[in-house]
Amino acid sequence: MRRILALILTIGLALGLSLSGCARVQQNTADGSEQVTLGMSYIPDVQFAPFYVAESEGLFTAAGVNAQLRHHGSNEGLFTALLSGEEDYVLAGGDEVVQARSEGMDIVAIGQYYRSYPVTIIVPESSDIHTAADLAGRSIGVPGRFGESWFGLLAALAQAGLTQDDVSIVEIGYTQQAALTTGRVEAIIGFSNNDQVQFATAGIPTRTVPLSAAGEVPLQSIVMATTAARLSTHQDEAKRVVSGMTEGIRRTVAAPASAIAAAKTYIPTLSDQGGEAAASATLNATIPLWTYADGTVSAEMDEAAWVTMCSFMFGQGIITSTVEASDAMSNAATTP
Repeated sequence: MRRILALILTIGLALGLSLSGCARVQQNTADGSEQVTLGMSYIPDVQFAPFYVAESEGLFTAAGVNAQLRHHGSNEGLFTALLSGEEDYVLAGGDEVVQARSEGMDIVAIGQYYRSYPVTIIVPESSDIHTAADLAGRSIGVPGRFGESWFGLLAALAQAGLTQDDVSIVEIGYTQQAALTTGRVEAIIGFSNNDQVQFATAGIPTRTVPLSAAGEVPLQSIVMATTAARLSTHQDEAKRVVSGMTEGIRRTVAAPASAIAAAKTYIPTLSDQGGEAAASATLNATIPLWTYADGTVSAEMDEAAWVTMCSFMFGQGIITSTVEASDAMSNAATTP
């Protein structure tokens, strides 16, 4: 019966969208707060805990916005729903925002979500690879030549004085554990708060090698983004969204156990055996990505860092047309 009702509702919704030209009308709640849809990747994950906390604790409501969280469909493009008007804001990599703008998409970053870049080199614990420079002549596994893993590898090679011809790049899809443990590759490019945590959870002895000896890369990680058109007409709303997100991060950092509890509503697998322990490990690895070195949280973006990123991405051929940092990001939503 539930499936039948869900099907009826889905058909009704599709017909409604068709008749309205697929436009979603902005709605206000009874208290006058604006209703907006916030998009995230298609798998509910504890990495989105600040949003689960913000919704469950009424932080968005307190900021004056009624936020609806939406996880993308598995075959949906990162910015598809945003550009079609189905979403109003979306989480995406800062580098992905720049890439989208280079392709003519009206995307702009409005608030920093991850303060640090999460991509890292992962090697067996016994490996003699200790720096990115040690990758010379080695085989490296990447999901594909796209996204933050690929961008991270290019940054690592560039800062180590290497080119793609100096290494053997193997596209392994999402088979990181199998590729590394069977010796198909000598290193993989993965995420410190995801892939490395999964290796540890599985009891596979690995360690991480930073992309850069200096600890910094010319890339910006996850941000809250919207369209420039929306920001120009909804700046106050954007401020409220960023404010709710930022407070959600602060509370998650301050009380990780409460964040795990809030996430249970959104992540059914947390109730499975070992699910909560795995989520806690991921959350503990994610907390450093949200904060400055002193533990403080801010959504403000570093425009100079964005200038560096735009230049790097063009120089590496990631983008084929130049993008101005001032077009790709705006701190208008992070200022009082």
